[in-house]
Amino acid sequence: MPYRHLPTGSAFFLSFRRACVGASLALVAAAAFAQPQPDPAGFPMDSVGYLNEELPRMEAAVAAKDRSFFLGAMTRMVQFSERWGFKVKANPELAAYPMCTAAVMDYAVVGMCKLNPADDVCEPGLAPRFDANLKRCRELAAQK
Repeated sequence: MPYRHLPTGSAFFLSFRRACVGASLALVAAAAFAQPQPDPAGFPMDSVGYLNEELPRMEAAVAAKDRSFFLGAMTRMVQFSERWGFKVKANPELAAYPMCTAAVMDYAVVGMCKLNPADDVCEPGLAPRFDANLKRCRELAAQK
């Protein structure tokens, strides 16, 4: 049964962007009440594990043209981010791993762009930049 209540096309991207802004605000608020974060040296390995779980799910959602997946993906990304104190001000030790933070933050947008590549948020360099960040994050995790 189709999801008639879900927005499509650019309207969905607009609501998705609003969710991203809301998630960013939630991350800032979470930093104020943050519990101690795990050892920052484990961040690359945890990021790779998180993305290794999420990417096949995202690919399946893209293949099924399931836009609703991305709302749950955003929730999981916020939860992952809260666990690590993702914002540099909340956990400055993560500043050493920009390739991993960028990969985690960009994967859902890259997936949405696979569904609707014509949207204005889908800049030509986004997917290659994501792939490069993911590769560098995986390499770093393999060294740890």
